[in-house]
Amino acid sequence: MRDKVQEQIRHRIVHRGRGKLYVNTDFADLASPDAVRKALQRLSEDGLIIREFRGIYSYPKIDKELGLGPLRPTLWDIAQAIARRDHVRVAPSVGTALNRLGLSEQVPANAVFLTTGSARRVKVQGGKGILFKHSSDNNLFAYKSPVMQLIVLAMRDIGEGQFTADELGIIQMHLAHVDEKDFAHDIRLAPIWIQETLHRFRKM
Repeated sequence: MRDKVQEQIRHRIVHRGRGKLYVNTDFADLASPDAVRKALQRLSEDGLIIREFRGIYSYPKIDKELGLGPLRPTLWDIAQAIARRDHVRVAPSVGTALNRLGLSEQVPANAVFLTTGSARRVKVQGGKGILFKHSSDNNLFAYKSPVMQLIVLAMRDIGEGQFTADELGIIQMHLAHVDEKDFAHDIRLAPIWIQETLHRFRKM
């Protein structure tokens, strides 16, 4: 039974391809939590996957061009996986949003996220950290599009009428990748002045 579970998990991971993160509950349909945990541990020991954090594993892409080996997930990706593992929601802090969109070149020592869960700091990848701050702002976690969430956070921070032409161009570029249905839902969560600006961009 143990080998069967391990092979089922291995097959699913390999079939989905490289560059993905997994948590134990991703395989809840295959076996008990304890059996899944042990199977993932063995697959990690075999070298198929990498344990990135407690209960979180990656099946990384391999850099063959420069010979860098496995390409590890970003702190952003790990934060999303932690949220999935713990059944909570997360949203980036303003600084993280600005950096993610390319509106700031400052790279914070810790990636900071707001969460519906408990406040804490976790260390991953050679001492780098993720700081989770609790928030009860329901609107913040209601976005369907992560990109819209980033855009609104960034625009609120920069302020109405304070944008440079380059900043507006970056926002417009990211906005083009937001699905129409997600946009229609998420735009209602933004302040009126941001709604008006983004509607104008959407028509251009």
